[in-house]
Amino acid sequence: MPSLKDLKNRIGSVKNTRKITKAMQMVAAAKLRRAQDAAEAARPYAERMTAVMTALAGSAGSSDSAPRLLAGTGSDKVHLLVVMTAERGLCGGFNSSIVRLARATANRLLADGKTVKILTVGKKGREQLRRDLGQHFIGHVDLSEVKRMGYSVAQGIARDVLDRFENDEFDVATIFFARFQSVIAQVPTAQQVIPAVFEGEGGISSFYEYEPSEEGILADLLPRGVATQIFTALLENGASEQGARMSAMDNATRNAGDMINRLTIQYNRSRQAAITKELIEIISGAEAL
Repeated sequence: MPSLKDLKNRIGSVKNTRKITKAMQMVAAAKLRRAQDAAEAARPYAERMTAVMTALAGSAGSSDSAPRLLAGTGSDKVHLLVVMTAERGLCGGFNSSIVRLARATANRLLADGKTVKILTVGKKGREQLRRDLGQHFIGHVDLSEVKRMGYSVAQGIARDVLDRFENDEFDVATIFFARFQSVIAQVPTAQQVIPAVFEGEGGISSFYEYEPSEEGILADLLPRGVATQIFTALLENGASEQGARMSAMDNATRNAGDMINRLTIQYNRSRQAAITKELIEIISGAEAL
């Protein structure tokens, strides 16, 4: 049975923890607004660019002069997995859900006899994958010094991926991130970026004539498309991280409040029992006299 002093110290400790989690929740809420606005603002540009490239790829994709980023290497033996997670924890299952999807994909590819290479973006994904897939790591991008996500960061990651593709280090590249839906819903997503995959119809190719050619324009747009997809994924990840942290800290604050209530009841009962015991001893001593 804990003493009154122990209970009092524990109540004080939980109250301090509640103050911290409440402050983290408020900070995450403020950051979420900016991150959500940035992610939503980037979506129309990414969607429009994808529509343009889809229209171009419809006519150029089957030609012998199609860009390599569209046509691929003709093989799918070597896969590059770009796993994007956060630099920090305390955000619920945000990092774990992305890592779980990446790990399942890597294990499936390895079981099929494919070669897997992993490029990690963010410390938490690297830490979780190091134990069982560390031998497949080929690089890491540290974002701990990045205060605000910019397109230049995505360009740097895209340049690294494209250089590796030009050097024939892999055949297929897939990025892993969490797509933001709401504060309580972040969807782990795997998106192939090399070779480029387009679904549906762009719906604009019949209205325009392109110079110099569809292939020439695609050769310039496809690297930008890779950078845009990575940038969009980073923004989606940023909003998802803050949403998950806000939700996790809100739950932690509520749990701390419930624990304080339980400990306070236990403290009051123990205190009353101690007072009752003292009274009984006083009365018993008085009667003995």
